[in-house]
Amino acid sequence: MSQISFLSSLSPSPLPLLGRQADISYHAARAKSILNDPKATGMGYWSINPYVGCAFGCAYCYARYTHRYVMERAAAKPEADPALQDKLKKMPPWLAFERHVVVKENAPSVLRKTLRQGSDKHLGLIRGEAVVIGTATDPYQPAERTYRITRGILEVLADHADMNVVIITKSPLVTRDIDLLTRIGRNSEVSVHISLITLDRELARRLEPRAPTPESRLRALVRLRQAGIAAGVNCMPVLPGITDHPAALDALVKRVAEADATYIGACALRLQSAARQRYLPFIEQEFPHLASRYRKAYANGYQVSDGYREGLSRFFRGLCEKYGVKTRDYDADHAESAIAEEQLRLSI
Repeated sequence: MSQISFLSSLSPSPLPLLGRQADISYHAARAKSILNDPKATGMGYWSINPYVGCAFGCAYCYARYTHRYVMERAAAKPEADPALQDKLKKMPPWLAFERHVVVKENAPSVLRKTLRQGSDKHLGLIRGEAVVIGTATDPYQPAERTYRITRGILEVLADHADMNVVIITKSPLVTRDIDLLTRIGRNSEVSVHISLITLDRELARRLEPRAPTPESRLRALVRLRQAGIAAGVNCMPVLPGITDHPAALDALVKRVAEADATYIGACALRLQSAARQRYLPFIEQEFPHLASRYRKAYANGYQVSDGYREGLSRFFRGLCEKYGVKTRDYDADHAESAIAEEQLRLSI
């Protein structure tokens, strides 16, 4: 897929500054389209991303380098803010992803118009095809408290029936929208996937420096389940040598089961080039004893060895049987296979 196709989802704009929060800047953008077609992205489902970039700063994030094309194009505009141009020149793309977040201000209205048109292209959405919110950003990152783009999108989806709405997030802010999720659930399928890779608060802070604490995510899971909303946990990615210790995984699955999760799924780290450029230097700095092992383990591609993944899958299935929670084995699920980076850009 071409870079031009990816960029066409946003109208040409110098990305005017909306506001700041500490060292994070928020920029306005007008979306020309908001629903990403599975035929274009190769993901196997529709996707919506209310923001470009993410303030949580997870070291392993695979979506960081999709952000630079939007920022580079905006900075190239003659009317662009010189200060923004200067900052982007000095800032590596992986850091810009979490420091300059793009807000798709008109996303709800664009979605409403798209669904109102009722073209054959979108008929699958009312036949149960999944639409996933948050495939390349967190829809409930701090920006959402102010700009409420995700809530606006849910308000639109609540007006339609026979859909399959999925939300992926690390944030307990999702519980703010329990009212809308309940409305959607009356006429459609709706589920929330909470991303949680460790219960260790200090380790989580090193890996996901601005993300909500593990405890707050578990509390959100409990609230969602008490409200009757299908909600589970994505233990993704499992980081070899860091979050894959048997006792730690056992404790995590136990806590998730106690929270009455609908399911828990796991997948080993997939280190495509977009993530590799940030993650491997991070390992060298934070976990130097693992650096050479990582480079060897991922020397021949984005996947760790078949033996590791198969062993992880067996162990994880055993834990889920032990604690009586349903499991999703993403490493064994071909529908969840990694997508090409050119296709990933289209999902923004």
